[in-house]
Amino acid sequence: MHKESLRVIKVGGKVVETPELLDALIRSFATLEGAKVLVHGGGRTATAMATRLGIPTEMVGGRRITDAEMLRVVTMVYGGLVNKGVVASLQAAGIDALGLTGADMDIIRAHRRPPVDGVDFGFVGDIDHVDAAALTTLIETGVTPVIAPLTHDGAGHLLNTNADTIASTVAQALSSNYEVTLTYCFEHAGVLTDPNDEESVIPLITADNYHALKEEEVITGGMIPKIDNALAAVAAGVKRVIITRADALDEGCGTTIA
Repeated sequence: MHKESLRVIKVGGKVVETPELLDALIRSFATLEGAKVLVHGGGRTATAMATRLGIPTEMVGGRRITDAEMLRVVTMVYGGLVNKGVVASLQAAGIDALGLTGADMDIIRAHRRPPVDGVDFGFVGDIDHVDAAALTTLIETGVTPVIAPLTHDGAGHLLNTNADTIASTVAQALSSNYEVTLTYCFEHAGVLTDPNDEESVIPLITADNYHALKEEEVITGGMIPKIDNALAAVAAGVKRVIITRADALDEGCGTTIA
């Protein structure tokens, strides 16, 4: 049986926190045909809000330490300020959007991450389950879920959870019902061979050529875990993963991981 196509779009904090980039994303997102899910970040806004409130921000390996006070901040920012701003922008573009955290409809349940190498990340969640049936029910009614990077443990606790991981896990869960394309969009044209040249996009990355790209140090730093997650998603049933600009979601450009 032929599956309906579905796009899961993950947009980084820099895009949703910059008005002109967000406007470009919304315009591009509105052109996509068929069913869609949007997952967003918002870390810069959370850091700025914490600073205004006198709450220190501590990062280890690029990951936020989320104590009880910081959890309140990220809940306000991710689940409120950023999420509802994106939803309002989508509604203005004619897209019937519904803002969600993982706690809403119990769509994403997680457990609190145990200490890693002696580092206690606090109220940070690692995902246990995505309720694909609940998300499918929303999607089938014509609703576009807009998911903030917050999950819950089923015992009344919200958990700060990496948005890239949420997007990948949601895409994998929905691949049982849909032919899923997962798109990570940010401010660059794709995975670049030269970070200073937006024309140097690598069109296709597969498990076969990925090792060589790392060996040649074409792919380095924070792009490595993103590609690792993308290849894992493809191996788990996602049709393809695309990394591209936020204003070019339906233009056939960017880097495809398959």
